Amino acid sequence: MSGWRELWHVDFLGNELGAWTLAFVTLLVTFTVLPLAKRFISVRRRRHIVPGPPRVHLAIDLAALLVERTNAVFLWGVAVWVGSRYLTLEPRLERWLTIGLVLLFWMQAALWALAAVRYGIDVRRKRSSGPDTLLQSSMAVILFLAGLVIWGVAALLALANLGVKIEPLLAGLGIGGIALALAVQTVLADLLASLSIALDKPFGLGDFLAVDTWQGTVEHIGVKSTRLRSSSGEQIIISNGDILKTRVRNYGRMSERRAVFQLGVHYDTPVAALAAVPHAVREIIEATPNTRFERCHLLSCGERALQFEIVYVLTNPDFDLYADAQQRINLRILERFRAMEVNFAAAVPTAVRLYSPPSPAQDAGGQQRLL
Repeated sequence: MSGWRELWHVDFLGNELGAWTLAFVTLLVTFTVLPLAKRFISVRRRRHIVPGPPRVHLAIDLAALLVERTNAVFLWGVAVWVGSRYLTLEPRLERWLTIGLVLLFWMQAALWALAAVRYGIDVRRKRSSGPDTLLQSSMAVILFLAGLVIWGVAALLALANLGVKIEPLLAGLGIGGIALALAVQTVLADLLASLSIALDKPFGLGDFLAVDTWQGTVEHIGVKSTRLRSSSGEQIIISNGDILKTRVRNYGRMSERRAVFQLGVHYDTPVAALAAVPHAVREIIEATPNTRFERCHLLSCGERALQFEIVYVLTNPDFDLYADAQQRINLRILERFRAMEVNFAAAVPTAVRLYSPPSPAQDAGGQQRLL
């Protein structure tokens, strides 16, 4: 027994062998208990066994998520720190251990903060009705900017904890930031524009946009540019700053499609037949599914024809449905007018024709001319 006591008090590298044993056992126990607790909390969170009202549920769920996002390297650092409490280390070794632990702590704090931001975005998206493509498209921008702020603050706080005076560093960063901002004005303008898009949400993924002469479906909203996929297949890349400087037509926000088209009727048509045209057109449009008739009037007496203007609303904004409905209406009008002996006027020569068939991006009003 006395031999074990003597061995326990044997000096080894500045500490008794017993102190080294306690430190090693504490390290193993700590690194065993912490991962097991982390796994237990993670399993409980995935099973959604969290009692209490919604706010308490969110708080507990967030705390469990942060535990789940704890890095294994950080757990090793905690275990080493707990075990080192039994030892008396040299000042230099103690200093290096402190530096490592401080860096690990603020690295883990930054990861926790990013996880909390992502959790807040996910909660906001789940509470919205339907798929929130606007939030999904702006998530990358929000996380990028949040990451810059969080990692910057974490680095400054770590340096402050290590005894570094950060005031001169902040002053130098301010001057350097001004010089950098002047050097990368375009990139910075696009970055701020992406933040504006993320907050204001003028469009989202899947929306069909017309930006000046460019048209396409939004595929990606990045930090510097927005990518559109055109109807012909190619990808169009537009900087975020340019998008905010111009007028954008967002056809993805259409809830209904208003269609306007004209009929050119010959001057020889009897007045009684002309008077019957609005009623006939109304019956045709009302018999077409997903449409709402608005008006049909003889608005003008043109050089070549009597111009009827017809307006109706398609309750579904899909362009293919609009094309099918318009085709059905046109065929029924041709059939009905022949039965009524109403003749269309001669077509306008190609050289002076003012209308071209609408494309998916040029059909906001669904305007067309039938002569």
